[in-house]
Amino acid sequence: MGNSLEKFFFTWNILMIDFDSPLEPVLPVAAIPSGVAPGQGLEPLVDAGTDSELARSFLLHAGLAKTTLKSTKTELARFLLWCSVQGKTLVEIRVEDLIAYKAFLKDPQPAAKWISPTRWPRLDPRWRPFAGPLGEASIRQAFRVAKALLTFGVNSGYLPRNAGALVKNIKTSKGARVTRFLNVMAINFVHAAVKALPCDTPAANKAMARERFLFLAYVTTGARLSEIVGATMGSIYTEGDARWWIDVIGKGSKPRRLPVSKEMLAAFRDYRCAYALLPDASRIDATPLVLNTRGQELKSVTDAAASKAIKSLFAGAADLADVGGDLDSAAALRNASPHWLRHTMLTMHANNGVALKTLQDTAGHASLSTTAAYLHKADKERHDELMASMENPVGDQADIAASGTSSY
Repeated sequence: MGNSLEKFFFTWNILMIDFDSPLEPVLPVAAIPSGVAPGQGLEPLVDAGTDSELARSFLLHAGLAKTTLKSTKTELARFLLWCSVQGKTLVEIRVEDLIAYKAFLKDPQPAAKWISPTRWPRLDPRWRPFAGPLGEASIRQAFRVAKALLTFGVNSGYLPRNAGALVKNIKTSKGARVTRFLNVMAINFVHAAVKALPCDTPAANKAMARERFLFLAYVTTGARLSEIVGATMGSIYTEGDARWWIDVIGKGSKPRRLPVSKEMLAAFRDYRCAYALLPDASRIDATPLVLNTRGQELKSVTDAAASKAIKSLFAGAADLADVGGDLDSAAALRNASPHWLRHTMLTMHANNGVALKTLQDTAGHASLSTTAAYLHKADKERHDELMASMENPVGDQADIAASGTSSY
């Protein structure tokens, strides 16, 4: 078991080396059967001698945005590691293997080898490729990345054929509704957790002001975590008409500007003051929007650090919910990730009658059907009407009895 795990993590760490760095061969290219050589005898179009080098070439030529590049790299490494554990190279992958990989993404097993809820450093022996089961959207994306690598391998002449062309993508469940959001009570507990943060030292005061701003930025704009972390102080501005905006760069490097609420603006100014900055920033201020709380230098934090800060707030809010006897809110908060705040904002506005097209533009969704998944109002109204009818059936039943007709 020990040697197996050591080989497992050595392979992963090699695969995750920056793709512009030298990469040692990990998975030897299997001999290609006679008669089915790549490109029918032509030289491959990429300089790749191993599967991991093909993945690096794929990343180099895909032209992905920074955040997409990072997630794609992770999914490629997971797929190649899974192939390695199965004892197969890409040229040996068959349809049945991809079907098995689909099942694996839904339930990575053995769990002790693949999953750890704690995010240990990658070189730590306790580190695992998964922090837990993937959500439906993440599973779909992970499988698309695996298929895209196989397609690239064939198109570049590295692979003779593509098993992925015969396996369908994982589809979205019909009638799916977004369920990972926080209700009003849970959000109120987060507000209370923010107020309970210590602020008795300069570092603590910075952290409290930053966490309050971060929370309000996510829950009022619906921006993705990477979009807020990637923004600058100058991204928050007004054009002189009392409307405040924040500019973010979304998926596909597409710019969006999102309305800034009065509450978020006040938190932004308090946050800047905690760092001894003027309340408002100029449009050309390139200072990172989300700052480290330690030291005098204004340094940006990573997505992981911002996520950890929000999750710490959720943990404090869950404790407050426990004390208040709201076990449902406590459970939701302990399961929540920062992305739930995006879902919360979109769900709230969808159910309050904001036009879906407005929310689509705000969220940066390519399809209106994606935005429509946040609309729960129709379901709630249907539920309430049926429950109200069940609570007062006497009149209707009396009428049926008087007429002598059956109710079935």
